[in-house]
Amino acid sequence: MKKITMQDVALKAGVSKSTVSQYINNRFEFMAVPTKHRVEAAIKELGYIPNQVAKSLKQKKTGTIGVIVANILHTFSTEIIRAIEDECERNSFHLFVCNADDQPDKERSYIDMLVAKQVDGLIIFPTNGNNDYYKQLKNAEFPIVFVDRVINEPIFPTLLLDNESASQIAVDQLAKKGRKKIGLVSTSIAQNVTPRIERIIGFKRALASHGLAVEEDWIVAAERQLISNRLQGLWESTNRPEAFFATNDLALIELLKFIKKNKLSIPEDIGVIAIDDSPFLEMATTPISVIKQPTFEIGHHAAETLLKLIVSKDFKEEYAEQRYRPILVERESI
Repeated sequence: MKKITMQDVALKAGVSKSTVSQYINNRFEFMAVPTKHRVEAAIKELGYIPNQVAKSLKQKKTGTIGVIVANILHTFSTEIIRAIEDECERNSFHLFVCNADDQPDKERSYIDMLVAKQVDGLIIFPTNGNNDYYKQLKNAEFPIVFVDRVINEPIFPTLLLDNESASQIAVDQLAKKGRKKIGLVSTSIAQNVTPRIERIIGFKRALASHGLAVEEDWIVAAERQLISNRLQGLWESTNRPEAFFATNDLALIELLKFIKKNKLSIPEDIGVIAIDDSPFLEMATTPISVIKQPTFEIGHHAAETLLKLIVSKDFKEEYAEQRYRPILVERESI
């Protein structure tokens, strides 16, 4: 089967090859509307597919960006990706999505791969293990936007939740219901993941604001597979909480599994509030109160910020963090 070329399209449309090239590269300023329609019709009829690689090398732009999430299992991550994709589609960009599994080596490998593919920029949920490499990319003026996590230096635009405010809202709601013995469940903080650390700090400050004691044993922060055993040991002790704040959706899942295993009732036996929403939480036997992140707003702004940076190449020495307000969704679990 003969490969259709740009020259074939030009002959079919009755125009020059350079006119076809202008059409493909979206340069319509000096192109008559009937000419544009003839070229468009010829491309469709012949089934011509432009050589995107050659086009990108010539333009030094590929119309693609990369998104590297720390853990794609989080509902937060998938909603952010969806919002990024929507904004990219509006701007005729495509995206590659990679999952780093909170592993700096894996993240570095994906950055290398995406840069080699000549993506125009990256949105990264940073693992905080490649700071020197981030600086190299900044020095090379490679467009990057960080989401959800803060690294040591504000070298790229960074968008994330006001995590301490989210913890304050959670404790306020539990305290309003008369809960005085409040515990916390989180996935591991061993890698100093920004939202987990900030939410625990905010939790302690919020307890203090209500004159409530901070019981370190009631703060369960562990790898996901270890959370259930930690909770079981805590529940079997003589001093245990009467409510829990789960700092993300994965921690909440482990908490709910523990509650089911022990045949506890929500909120009679234990009060529950969490960060991050999901449709199943609204439909649970006892609908779970949550503090939502404005994921679609964050994703939209992340993509919008990156696309502007790709066009302007206006890199600043430092960037102020952009923090987003948490949103309380009151249900019946506290």
